[in-house]
Amino acid sequence: MNEFNLNEKEKKILLELARKSIENKLKGEKEPFPEVETENLNVETGAFVTLKKNGVLRGCIGYIKGIKPLWEAIVDLAKESAFHDPRFPAVKLDEIKDIRIEISVLTPLRKIDNINEIQVGKHGLFIKRGFYQGLLLPQVATEENWDLQTFLDNTCLKAGLYPGCWKDEKTEIYIFEALIFSED
Repeated sequence: MNEFNLNEKEKKILLELARKSIENKLKGEKEPFPEVETENLNVETGAFVTLKKNGVLRGCIGYIKGIKPLWEAIVDLAKESAFHDPRFPAVKLDEIKDIRIEISVLTPLRKIDNINEIQVGKHGLFIKRGFYQGLLLPQVATEENWDLQTFLDNTCLKAGLYPGCWKDEKTEIYIFEALIFSED
């Protein structure tokens, strides 16, 4: 990620906001608000919040593009990941202590015509064909130990398409990078 970065304090604020937004919703309390706001926390950029319970995916929702200030997006996305990821039941209060939060702040998407531009582990993928679209974050390929073709095929599957759809000229491939940080 070239231009945009967050310092350690800003990362900590975003992680705390994510956790507090989930806990507050579970307890019926009001939305959290950052005690310290910086220019970076107000940038509108794509972001994802990933929840893992004992190292296993428990929810992941994001915005491909920035539509609101980053801190506000993280508050919303943490709750969406915890309560509205259709792949999982809603998080319960008794399991929040076992959930680790990871945040990915995205660079803008860049359309490519040559898959050799993709660096596994550095780039995330967004594949689009007609109404079908799917995105996988850069860390997914690394965590799953995928090579480039497997990463492309799985992004096609995530889009609801068939493996190898990326070879078709009607399929658009975009890459992006992510600033990734998580709770210790």
